[in-house]
Amino acid sequence: MAIFVTKILVMHELSIAVNIVELVEEAARSQQAENVSKVVLEIGTLSGIEFDALTFAMTEAVKGSLLQKAEIVYDIIQAVGVCEECCHEFPTDDYFTVCPVCNSMHTSFIKGKELKIKSIDLVTND
Repeated sequence: MAIFVTKILVMHELSIAVNIVELVEEAARSQQAENVSKVVLEIGTLSGIEFDALTFAMTEAVKGSLLQKAEIVYDIIQAVGVCEECCHEFPTDDYFTVCPVCNSMHTSFIKGKELKIKSIDLVTND
């Protein structure tokens, strides 16, 4: 059973990695870049991404692409919740976190759910 779950996680992250490569290549081609030297990704701790699976998937997804030799940087964004009752902000690793000040379960999230391409460094002919 654990092998099946591992394969599902890797497949999910592989499709995300392939999508990232496609988006970066599209941006690079629009700028007539020869290659990509660096990509910075922001990934929130509540994004639903398994970091180890994504890093493995990225090593496979970049093969044969403009990102093949690029440095891939992962900026992990710690999730921060805010209590809707008392407005206290606090770090969290769970969607169902009780406010540490007033014990309310009404929490919104300021950050930590993101998955985005923060920057792309291109290699051009110029």
